[in-house]
Amino acid sequence: MGFPQPAFYIFKCEQSSPPGMPKPSCVNEQTRELYQYMSNKLMSMGVTTTVLPIRTSCLGRCQMGPVMLVEPGHYMYIGLTKEKIDRIIDEHILNGIPVEEFLIPKEFWDEPINPKDAMEQMA
Repeated sequence: MGFPQPAFYIFKCEQSSPPGMPKPSCVNEQTRELYQYMSNKLMSMGVTTTVLPIRTSCLGRCQMGPVMLVEPGHYMYIGLTKEKIDRIIDEHILNGIPVEEFLIPKEFWDEPINPKDAMEQMA
């Protein structure tokens, strides 16, 4: 038996912009603590070999931050708090039921577009 692939990847936005930049920053000291909180919770549960938390740069939904993306499935969670992270881990990660009330609204996160189709739309 080989080393198993993670069942989930959790991308937590950690992009921050200095004051005056055109793109707002959804990350500050309090929201950075959310990544550590999530990582510690997953570690204490013993699931870090199958659930991989990843710090990432901008996920493109700054106005809804702090945000994180759960893969597979393209589940974008917005307005994160420790309480929301607890529910996301308990309900989505452990039991396979996305927490609908914390997901980004469809008008801000529609279905993905195949890269080839996107290129054709631009032509």
